[in-house]
Amino acid sequence: MWERIIFNLLAFVLFLVIFIRMITRNDANYIYLLSIQALGILIAFIALVCKVSLPLVILIFTYLLSILLPIIILLLEKKGIAWSELLCRAKVALAKITGKEEKAKKDLLALLEKYPQSYMAHKLLAQIYEKDGKTQIAIEEYMRVVELHPKEDNIYYKMAELMYKEERTDQAKEILVDLLKRKPDDEKASFLLGDILYENEQLKEAVNVYLEALKYHPENYDLYYHLGMVYTRLNDFQSAKEYYEKAAQLNSLLYQAKYSLAQIALIYNELEEATQYFMECINGEYLEDLAYYTLAYIAMLKGEEEKAIEYLNVAIQENSSLYEKAGKEPLFQYIIKRVNKPNKSGKQVEWRKQVLSRKEKQVLMHLQNTYELVGNLNHNDIKAIRTIKLKRKEAQEKEKQKKEREE
Repeated sequence: MWERIIFNLLAFVLFLVIFIRMITRNDANYIYLLSIQALGILIAFIALVCKVSLPLVILIFTYLLSILLPIIILLLEKKGIAWSELLCRAKVALAKITGKEEKAKKDLLALLEKYPQSYMAHKLLAQIYEKDGKTQIAIEEYMRVVELHPKEDNIYYKMAELMYKEERTDQAKEILVDLLKRKPDDEKASFLLGDILYENEQLKEAVNVYLEALKYHPENYDLYYHLGMVYTRLNDFQSAKEYYEKAAQLNSLLYQAKYSLAQIALIYNELEEATQYFMECINGEYLEDLAYYTLAYIAMLKGEEEKAIEYLNVAIQENSSLYEKAGKEPLFQYIIKRVNKPNKSGKQVEWRKQVLSRKEKQVLMHLQNTYELVGNLNHNDIKAIRTIKLKRKEAQEKEKQKKEREE
């Protein structure tokens, strides 16, 4: 009996404390909390008057509503987190789940009028602006967050990411450099800073960033792959090969690295190695057509005409635009008539643009251009021999046809 009386008195005192806060702060949002408390007090009071023992579940429920919840709210408010802010955050979360972004935005703006120092409200508002594509306003809100809560490291990254999208690369770079000084193991910050340095042609600086990140993430295949790309742009193909191989070893499905390894092998005239890597790239759908096309090229260099035709047919079947490209390639001029022409409705690989990043496309193009400048010089003698043989074969065919007509 006495414990019930003490419980009701304590619950009533807490109810009065919350009620006084509502009056002094002129905040109607406390009504929701008071209603919850009142429900718990009412259940306990009825049980006390009727002298009924409550089931354990209902007893815990009344304790939770009448005592535990208000005590938790009071402790949070002592730490500077107001009840209205908690309630608003719950409403915003619900509004975002149900797709009512505008309502969530209005609730947050109303909350900030009353509690302008609420860093969480600024953070939620920034997320909504970011989703709406209002990048500049989102950046301003995120800046307000770090002013109020400087230890929120993930917000610094988010600011840098948005500034990078807005082409404010110097500011983004400055933020990321400071962030990595405080948190050198921040993987996302390392990648973003590396990308910015890469695009600014600060390739050696990008290498340093990735190498530093590897100290903290030695099993991250993406770091090895990005190092391979940067070393490729630096024309340090041996280092690039080393890091591509490590990336491919850690992730056997990383066909971009294997394709780059194949192109590097071509540059060094290592045809068997190039063939091996291109054969592995066949399993990567977005590189399959290019892999078959280059395998056909290698087959022609090796004098394997039938195999070249076979590969070229598959490449054109996967990407009809390669037929026109093959027609312009001198090495294919003697077999192009035997290659199947694509249908008018033949598919073209447009979605590769979405799969490969701008950096990856630049690197693949750089390797292709390097091969055309350097690799072709290595194969000039092979091409010359092949051309002589093909012309001789063509002359023999003509002579044979002439004899047949004379007979």
